[in-house]
Amino acid sequence: MPAPPKHRGAIVRAAATLFRRHGYAATGINEIAEVAGAPKGSLYHYFPDGKDQIGEAAVRFAGRGVVATLEKLEQEHGTTAAMVQAYCRLVVGWMAKSGFRDGCPISTTLLESAPQSEAIALAGREAFAAWRAVIARALLRDGFSKLEARRLSTLAVSALEGSLILARVECSGAPIEDIAKSLAVVLRKDAPNRKRANA
Repeated sequence: MPAPPKHRGAIVRAAATLFRRHGYAATGINEIAEVAGAPKGSLYHYFPDGKDQIGEAAVRFAGRGVVATLEKLEQEHGTTAAMVQAYCRLVVGWMAKSGFRDGCPISTTLLESAPQSEAIALAGREAFAAWRAVIARALLRDGFSKLEARRLSTLAVSALEGSLILARVECSGAPIEDIAKSLAVVLRKDAPNRKRANA
């Protein structure tokens, strides 16, 4: 059985952290290697296509992390509204711990590299689709139609991503807390505005 790659995981984690904090363009190969504690040559060994390939791997890594967190919260909470609120609380805590220097590594990477890098763009589309799929599945469980679940899951992901930008700019968790409260209402099957719309 072959030994697991010694430095690959560390490189991907370091890249995701640096992209989240400094952006894709401002992060250099040397910095990734230094933070990863990996020889520079190992970056080109595992990622022969260079920085774009590292960016793709970092986006996929971050995407899987969010999906795992959402799925755990889905199991722990009885409604989608409660699940999303719990996720927002976690994000506020993570961002506050970083002094609001961190953002979403997927968004920061995509904004600077897509559509120039087709591989990174594809990784981002798949990551966001996976997030929406978890939320949509929870909404279906709550009794929403497939169309409602699709639309509301897109709304939830878009609101979350936008609130991360505002939180960084304002150095405050308030924007995330605000959208958590708003989404908690919108994602409820018994929301008053939904009753009026269906009357």
